[in-house]
Amino acid sequence: MNFIQLNNSCYYFQGAVNIGYVRNGENGLLIDAGIDKQTMKKVLKKLQGDNLPVTHLFVTHAHADHYGGAEHLQSIVDVYTYAPKLEAAMLRHPIIEPLYLFQGNKPLPEMRNKFLEGKPIRVDEEIEQATYPFGDTFFQCYSLPGHSINQHGLLIDKVLYAADAYFAEEQLHKHKIPFIIDAKDTLESLSKLKKIDCVGAVPGHGLFEEDFVKTVDANISYHLKLMNSIKSVIQEHEAGIYHDELVAEICTKWDIGDLNVPSWMLFRTAVTAYVTMLVQENTAELLINNHRLMIRENKKSSH
Repeated sequence: MNFIQLNNSCYYFQGAVNIGYVRNGENGLLIDAGIDKQTMKKVLKKLQGDNLPVTHLFVTHAHADHYGGAEHLQSIVDVYTYAPKLEAAMLRHPIIEPLYLFQGNKPLPEMRNKFLEGKPIRVDEEIEQATYPFGDTFFQCYSLPGHSINQHGLLIDKVLYAADAYFAEEQLHKHKIPFIIDAKDTLESLSKLKKIDCVGAVPGHGLFEEDFVKTVDANISYHLKLMNSIKSVIQEHEAGIYHDELVAEICTKWDIGDLNVPSWMLFRTAVTAYVTMLVQENTAELLINNHRLMIRENKKSSH
């Protein structure tokens, strides 16, 4: 991981998953905690070597790659920990993510890996979209749901830590179908990002950019392309297409390789997020046929 300074107070650890850091006097704020204990050990070694304090932690959302190192951090440092409402419940009870991905059934052991379930952590304060004190300054929280139920970004000293509200373009093409749980919220959060007054943004995955709006626009275009791809497959099946068959067709169409059970669950969730938006727009409808969930074009509302 590279430790990159952005201004007098703001930094980030650039890696597979970015971790933000803000210094204010004797206070030091980490923004997310990486995927595991080993990642956090590297972060702490660097900060301690540079005599930079760690007093606070802000977890943007309850996906294990963003909080998996927090349990180790809390075990050795007395950090005051913030997290958004709802996300905080999952941080305290991490089984919730594999539980919902496994359709509400008690998840099998293969669903409970470190990529889907970190160790539980303490949350001292549940935040919402508002301004919060930090040392002799403040940070502004922004609600940016879509990738998760109540993800929040953080703006401080004109730097926006945007978490997974958007992705670097290479990340979009790498994952092909990015993980989201709500397409409408995702698109609204992307539009919201463009209105935030800042000197640049750090995504959860990718590099800091001053002109990040171009990347946000690329994200919007990518999601709309995916949406239209799903819409066209639904329209090709005039009588309707079964949900699992739609997931399979989209994964094939977008060149997704062989999947194990946990990764298939992630792609199914993402495809369902786009389908849900089509249903909300009355472009598609859900029905049950032969005891199976089916999606078909809503012709009554499409003309």
